[in-house]
Amino acid sequence: MLSRLVRPSASIMGQLSSLNGVAQQTPQINTALLARCVFTSKSLEMPYKEGPERDLVNFPRPKRAMYAGKVRFGFVPDEWFTAFYNKTGVTGPYAFGVGLLTYVLSKEIWVLEHEFWGGVSFFIMIIYGVKKFGPQVSAYLDKEQQAHMDEMNSGRDNEIKALKQGIEEEKKSQAAAEASKVLFDVKRENISLQLEAAYRERMMNVFSEVKKRLDYQVEKQNVERGIQQKHMVNWIIDNVKKAVSAESEQENLKKCIADLKGLAAK
Repeated sequence: MLSRLVRPSASIMGQLSSLNGVAQQTPQINTALLARCVFTSKSLEMPYKEGPERDLVNFPRPKRAMYAGKVRFGFVPDEWFTAFYNKTGVTGPYAFGVGLLTYVLSKEIWVLEHEFWGGVSFFIMIIYGVKKFGPQVSAYLDKEQQAHMDEMNSGRDNEIKALKQGIEEEKKSQAAAEASKVLFDVKRENISLQLEAAYRERMMNVFSEVKKRLDYQVEKQNVERGIQQKHMVNWIIDNVKKAVSAESEQENLKKCIADLKGLAAK
């Protein structure tokens, strides 16, 4: 009974001790690699992917039990009793056991000599020890096993943590790269706006300079036309004055006065 209670812990402790021995003989072995070879307390399945042809529904992969199965009378497995239920019912295993015991005793196949009762007393002491100290020993071994498992898995856990941090940093880098595309588009748009503003400014400068030159030409032509008109008027007046004598001026004056009198009479 005690061996069945502590069998998983002892077996895994043996695995850990063997791995520690290998690690001491070969220091260059990676601790994380050794940790991957040890079963964890949460799951005893080896981490690998099943093929598509594997029927895990009808043929599931067997799992190693962490604790011993149910027993009766302190040492008889419960499976031995349940195997009789389909054929003999619930009382079948007990009848079979009593009948078999009666047969071997009556035929003296099993002789109950004085050493037998010493074995019975020793067996009773074993059962008492298992019932009394079995849970404490099992809890202690489980605690030691978990401590060794945590120590062996620490390298793997640290590596997983570092890889997760690397994944987060990579996600941040990808987000920054995506944002940089938008930033490049904005910068490209700003440069296009700056080029458009510079183009319009230069076009305005060209327009202003051309307008100034055209205004200069118009003003120049107006000044030349004014000077020509003034010169023409002065030339005509001077020639008229030269052509008009004093006598013709008196005659014209008298004629004008006569015209005015005629208009006044009307």
